[in-house]
Order: sequence, then C-alpha cells, then structure tokens
Amino acid sequence: MSDPAAGRLAGRCAIVTGAASGIGEATARLFADEGARVLAVDLPGTNLHERHSGHSHIYVHEKDIRDADAATQIVDLALADLGGLDILMNNAGVGRNALAEETSDADWDLQQEINLRAPFRLARAAIPALKTSVAGRIINVSSTAAIATNFGLASYSASKAGLGGLTRTLALELGKFGITANHIMPGAIETGMTAAGFADPTVRGIWEKKSALRRLGAPIDVARVALFLASDDAGFVTGQGIQADGGLLLRF
Repeated sequence: MSDPAAGRLAGRCAIVTGAASGIGEATARLFADEGARVLAVDLPGTNLHERHSGHSHIYVHEKDIRDADAATQIVDLALADLGGLDILMNNAGVGRNALAEETSDADWDLQQEINLRAPFRLARAAIPALKTSVAGRIINVSSTAAIATNFGLASYSASKAGLGGLTRTLALELGKFGITANHIMPGAIETGMTAAGFADPTVRGIWEKKSALRRLGAPIDVARVALFLASDDAGFVTGQGIQADGGLLLRF
C-alpha cells in the first residue's frame, strides 16, 4: 500500500497479538499498510522490535498475555499510544501434541490459558473501548482443529473449539453496539511454529496433497482474511468461523 491514508483501515486502531512472526507479523504489517495504527504484541525475546522497525504505523509491546495484568495493560497502552481502539485480533497461540492419556495437566492448562483464557480476557478489557468505535471488530485466530481433530490434539482442539464458542457469544452480546466478532480457522500454514515439521519433504508433501489447492498456506493468506473481517466490507458479517485452509477439510 503506497498511501496508507487511502487504505481500507485508514484511521483505525488495532491490537494484534503474537505479532513477532507468522500470521501475527503478516497481519500487523498488512493492517498498517492499509492505514491502521497497530500495537503489535508478543513475548519478550521474540525480536518484536526488529520485525517491525521502520514502520511508522506499528508500535510494539513485549508482554506475556498470560500475565495477570496483561489484558488491561495492553488495552490501556493501545488507547494511549494509538489514540483509540477499533480492532482486537487475538492471534497468539500455542500447540502441544500428546495423546489424551499422556497429556499432563500442565500442558492442558498452558494451551487453555494462551489459546482461550487470554483472548477472553483481552476481549473483556477491550469491549468498553470497542463500544466507542464506529466499527468495532474482534477477530480471533482459531484453527480447523475447532471443527476437526487428529491424534494428540485433545487440549488444542478443545481450546480452539472453545474460542469458536466464545466468538459466537461475543457476536451475540455485542451486536447491538455495532461490534462484530468472528474467528478464522487456518489449516496447514507455514509459519515459524510449523516450519520445522514442514521442512521434512515427506511431511510437506502429505499436507500439500491434503489441500485442494495443493499447497501450504502462507501467513499472508490468513492476514488477508483478517483484513476483510477488519474492514467495512465485513460490516454485516458476525459470529462466523471462516476456514482459511485451502480446502483442507473438503474430503471425507
């Protein structure tokens, strides 16, 4: 976008979590290129500053979203640094793979805390500010695991299915304020978190073949869906889960 002032998100203010890599990084940049002022949030030590240095529309904040004060601190910082809040994108997430009988309480709790509890707390903290926006948006990054699953995904699938349920409830409760809430369900996306697995040509080939489009997804593929949901184009879309999976789940 050569002129952010003419972009689809011109004048909007957004929070994007998990913004140091992958889908979050791509979305923060795309939102900023489309005119939004963005608070990019990720853990300390993730090279967050380096990832977004030089972009005048992106502000960065290193914070663990599990911290007790994280939600309030992040929203307050967005209001102070950006001048408002119109878009909350809960993207940060974590996955662990273990059969249900081998899943520890610690691994279960970690995935529920990051994938579900933190997005809820951020949404709760953001709602008062979003009510003052002319076009409030909550965008949660879920997963195809919200509606399908595989071996070893008990906690992950549960957390992502829960995020879908949370999204639908937020959409219902907040619609009267003009706030929309939707979730994106990515499929096999090549990100920093998945790169090691997809580096194996056999594994990569299997997942490419599973996709109707015969390729892995890229972070920008999901970022473009987020841009649609954040923009005025999606003003009448709420409570929906959009599969950005290249047709991964089309097969029986």
